[in-house]
Amino acid sequence: MPGTTTSRALLLAGVVLTAHMFLCTAYVGGDGFSVEFIHRDSVKSPYHEPSLTAHTRVLEAARRSSSRAAALSRSYARADAPSADGAVSELTSRPFEYLMAVNVGTPPTRMLAIADTGSDLIWLNCSNGDGAPGLAAARHAHAPAPARVPAPASAPPPGVQFNSSNSTTFALVSCGTGACRALPDASCPDSKCRYLYSYGDGSQTSGLLSTETFTFADDHGTRGDGKIRVANVNFGCSTTMIGSFIGDGLVGLGGGDLSLVNQLGADTSLGRRFSYCLVPYSINASSVLNFGPRATVTEPGAATTPLIPSEVKAYYTVDLQSVKIGNKTLAAPQQSTVIVDSGTTLTYLANELVDPLVEELTRRVKLPPAKSPEDLLPLCFDVSGVREGQVAAMIPDVTLGLGGGATVTLKAENTFLEVQEGTLCLAVAAPSDQFHPVSIIGNIAQQNMHVGYDLDKGTVTFAAADCAKSSGSLYI
Repeated sequence: MPGTTTSRALLLAGVVLTAHMFLCTAYVGGDGFSVEFIHRDSVKSPYHEPSLTAHTRVLEAARRSSSRAAALSRSYARADAPSADGAVSELTSRPFEYLMAVNVGTPPTRMLAIADTGSDLIWLNCSNGDGAPGLAAARHAHAPAPARVPAPASAPPPGVQFNSSNSTTFALVSCGTGACRALPDASCPDSKCRYLYSYGDGSQTSGLLSTETFTFADDHGTRGDGKIRVANVNFGCSTTMIGSFIGDGLVGLGGGDLSLVNQLGADTSLGRRFSYCLVPYSINASSVLNFGPRATVTEPGAATTPLIPSEVKAYYTVDLQSVKIGNKTLAAPQQSTVIVDSGTTLTYLANELVDPLVEELTRRVKLPPAKSPEDLLPLCFDVSGVREGQVAAMIPDVTLGLGGGATVTLKAENTFLEVQEGTLCLAVAAPSDQFHPVSIIGNIAQQNMHVGYDLDKGTVTFAAADCAKSSGSLYI
């Protein structure tokens, strides 16, 4: 359709212009680099709770998923109703699933930050370098929450702070720059670019937009010191906060101008592309996050679908056309788009798809029904009398029909999860917000898939993969 062609052209044009707005420079080889992608429940995560069972962790992830999906819906609602001055913050939610390490400054400070495909801004927990309290201290300040939003829960103990006065490569960003103009809520009372970012739960973070050298540990690479240095990365040096955040900051991997992906794209040898391969929850190993040419999806059977411009620029949205179970094809509602998101555990589809999907699976799966814990999920089975290896064979494949003729096959591990001993539930649900329903392909659906995002081409590619093998023994 002409409208679709024009939209895609505008999307690609915006991406090309981004390369000229930001002057990030990466000192990397021609094949890109890879970093460890750590699930929050992994033993490598500081938020791992050893007292929880594997099933309890899955149930907790499902609860977080519901909160995250609601926050994504609120982002669309705010995009439809911009503020009086025309600024629309691109919001996400504090619930998160994956972390990545980044070393900031010269000499470097190692920080473990949330890695979020639904956010743009990179921001880190900073002190301002002159002895005044920074974000970690401010976490426990008794500041009021914004109007009509309940105060967020108290934060965990403070993490790492970046002290900019100790770095020889730190610099502030001035107001006239493209990076400052890219912020939705920037102010310039004193020529410094100050930002305020608000999140769906009422939390806020603010500070000074800055530049710094970021160093990534490329453990899969062949370079001498195994390190990738990227100079002049625009990031938020956050010094105040209302509410609570987990981690030492956040690395935005979304589609907007200030995301890490777009900034790395200023180095033409890397391009604006990244990929990940998510290890299943049941495997005690980290996943892998790739940038540059190393993010190319080359596995057999790869399916590529065009990105669709989103009301919220950070989100990666594609066209969902159908859902197929066996020989039964369910047509998606007209103009049905879906967000591809690593930070949401469950998959959310329109009621018009979920209801017949549940009906068809109920008919095909020959297992006794079970009650869903807390009524979180629409369909559950009792698998207590079935051997573990037999369950997957009893679950039919579900195939997503996407734009451009792409088809993505979801195996049992992508559509079901065991939320408690002997109870297997469908990891697909309808959005809880019926006023602004948002469809999402979550991370359970993406397990054991190599998923590549190419902002230069405006595409997302999916391919089945053995992600534990891809991550290598180094991440186990």
